[in-house]
Amino acid sequence: MPGLIAIVGRPNVGKSALFNRIVGRRIAIVHDQPGVTRDRISAEAEWRGRPFTLVDTGGIGLLRGEKANDAIVKAALAQVELAIEAASVIILVVNVQEGVVPLDRETAVRLRRSGKPVLVAVNKVDTSRAEPGTVEFAELGFEKVLPVSAIHGEGIEPLLDAATALLPSADAPGSPTDAGAPAPAAVSLKLAIVGRPNVGKSSIINALTQSERVVVSPVPGTTRDSVDVPFEVETDGVRQTYVLIDTAGLRKTRRVNDSIEFFSVKRAEDSIARCDIAILVLDAEAGITEQDKKVADHIVQERKACIVVVNKWDLMNEAVRQARKEEIERRDRKEGRDAPNVMTTLSEFGEWVQRHLFFLSYAPVIFTSAKSGFHLDRLLEAVRYVGAQLQQSIPTGILNRTLQDAVERRQPVSERGHRLKFFYATQVKQAPPTFLLFVNRDELLSAPYKKYLADQMRTAFGYEGCPLILVPKPRPKTIEPVRKFRPASASRRQSAGRRPGAA
Repeated sequence: MPGLIAIVGRPNVGKSALFNRIVGRRIAIVHDQPGVTRDRISAEAEWRGRPFTLVDTGGIGLLRGEKANDAIVKAALAQVELAIEAASVIILVVNVQEGVVPLDRETAVRLRRSGKPVLVAVNKVDTSRAEPGTVEFAELGFEKVLPVSAIHGEGIEPLLDAATALLPSADAPGSPTDAGAPAPAAVSLKLAIVGRPNVGKSSIINALTQSERVVVSPVPGTTRDSVDVPFEVETDGVRQTYVLIDTAGLRKTRRVNDSIEFFSVKRAEDSIARCDIAILVLDAEAGITEQDKKVADHIVQERKACIVVVNKWDLMNEAVRQARKEEIERRDRKEGRDAPNVMTTLSEFGEWVQRHLFFLSYAPVIFTSAKSGFHLDRLLEAVRYVGAQLQQSIPTGILNRTLQDAVERRQPVSERGHRLKFFYATQVKQAPPTFLLFVNRDELLSAPYKKYLADQMRTAFGYEGCPLILVPKPRPKTIEPVRKFRPASASRRQSAGRRPGAA
């Protein structure tokens, strides 16, 4: 396994900026406001041919107005402790502009207690005049103190040279080069857990991984960054790896109050764009709201495979039992005719969800409870099934026979005297499943008939949870050969000018 380098430090010293600089892309949200990062954010990186995992963490220490017993603060600090425990090398980030502060000293004591190798990255050394201030941080008691500027990219190479030199050797026991090491797993499927704030997205990830991997709180907006969480499961001897992407809650645009929340929402939308399967989480108690439909529409617009998860079913199930009891009592009192129809089974609720999210009717509906673990195994089964459906490759012959049968059962409606004709079809992409339909005129393929063909293909090939993309391509028009001829008027003029008897 590649070594793990953890970036730690007090709030607002530039940890996330350094993280983004090293991995070469903007993953962690960078903002002047302290305490933006709460979860552990990780990314795979490489330096001079040496792979490693880089982890960004929240700030160590309390911000103004925070309380030590605050649930979010305690969870964020727990995430830092877990990162320190798992790290092979620790980079302690400090701020040259503020000098050594008491919280830096407290953090240094905590890191020395861990027994891990520590490098001190003195950040914000943006000019040569600021570099002498680096010497001050030698009092923290660590051997290597390196000046860097995360914003301008200065000093990053010496820092990475020193950090990777401290990583365990690639030939150490337990590395993938050992004899008898397990074969690498299949390509990881990326699963974006998306939905409104406070529907239980982070709780589902923690329940699946059976760990406190991401911060969970009843406060909406706890998650800010999109956090990639590797997850591995073995079924019938087959090892499958996934990347669970925890995202910030997608709320209405007019309710986005500050720039941090704006970037959080943008990261969540980007996570939908880069995932293989979007898992849309709904709150069983709240039902389906207008914002749920907007999130679902965003998944459809990105043409992503989808699974709908109705979370907190344990709370709803108690309400259902109570409603069922009241309905029975009303019937006993012969009030059943006027009593409302109460949905009491999972299938009834599933049909109700698909009616309200009709544009996601292809997505399976799973009822879960992250708190009790109810039906989480079914969620994993649905992920495996939808993932397999995404990889389907339909033979061209079978595809064309299926479409031919569909057209014979229901002919396309003619428009302005023209009828749609199909010549040939072929699959050009697997995720999402995309099919090229060669037709006489592409404008004749109406949206209702396209939906009819997609439904017929689902009946024949499955594709549950997958959007089907049908792309009509008109047959090239035949170009008639151009004949050389003279206009009739010119021919008559030429014949009129001839003398009688001329050859």
